[in-house]
Parts: sequence; C-alpha cells; structure tokens
Amino acid sequence: MAVKSYQRDQAVAYAHQWAYGRNPAFYNYESIGGDCTNFASQCLFAGGGIMDYTHTFGWYYRYANDKSPAWTGVAYLYQYLLRRKLTPGPVGEECDIHDLQPGDIVQISFNGNAYQHCPIVVTAEPPFLPQNIKVAAHSYDADNRPLDTYEAITMRFVHITGIRE
Repeated sequence: MAVKSYQRDQAVAYAHQWAYGRNPAFYNYESIGGDCTNFASQCLFAGGGIMDYTHTFGWYYRYANDKSPAWTGVAYLYQYLLRRKLTPGPVGEECDIHDLQPGDIVQISFNGNAYQHCPIVVTAEPPFLPQNIKVAAHSYDADNRPLDTYEAITMRFVHITGIRE
C-alpha cells in the first residue's frame, strides 16, 4: 500500500482556522463528551485527505451518527494511528517529545488512568520542552497553548509518519 506525505502545514492551518470555532461540515460533540478528538481528526484529515471506511475499526466521518470510534475517541484514535493493518488513512508512531513536529498529536491524561484530551501540535521549537510545544484543541478551546499549561499527570505523543492510500 502506497504511503503519501502528510501535509503538516495544511493540518496546522486548519487547526488555527477552527481552534475557536466549529466547522459546520462536522458535528460538535462538545455537549456529549467533548470535541477534542473530533477536532484532531479534522486536522489530520486536512493534512491527508484520506479516510478509512472500515466499519468499527476504521477512521471516518460521514455525519454525526455515522463515524468511527477512532474519529472521536481519544484511545481509539491512538490505537488507529498505531495500527499494523495495512488500511488507508493516517499512520503514526509513539515518539518522544523531542521528535514532535507541527501536525502531530498529543494525548493527555489528567487522572493518570486514561487519556482524556487530544490536542494537535501547531509549534514545536527547540529546546523541545513542554513550554516550547504549542497546541490547538477543542473542548478546552485553545490555539498556540503551551503544553506546560495543562495540569497533566501523563502525556503521550504520536508522530504522524504518513498517509496510506
């Protein structure tokens, strides 16, 4: 399966455009559990343009009640991005904070038991410390928010390596 480049600049431009607004093409899940992963997925889609319509285990959005768990669920998106199965859509690998680039994903645990928040990296500058990594997000709407301003117990980082066609 061919892998094309992830257009990080397009993902970041989308993040900046919609960080404090809601694209009417997508449902706003804020009132029913949060909109952070929906927003992160929209950014990933803006940078890749390919969805995986595999029922249940894919990564897609058609409308509010027809989307995959990975489109809106923090843990499901993580599992999807790190999948081994050769299906279309974005792919990634867990990485260290030093390997983050704009367009990558951060997942945050506020309680140490589960990851509850999923912002997208918009700036990553050396030295690669939390105050120099800035993100955009929904649910806790933000743009250019430094990672060190989150009261997190743990964070994990996903570097997007490409888009399978």
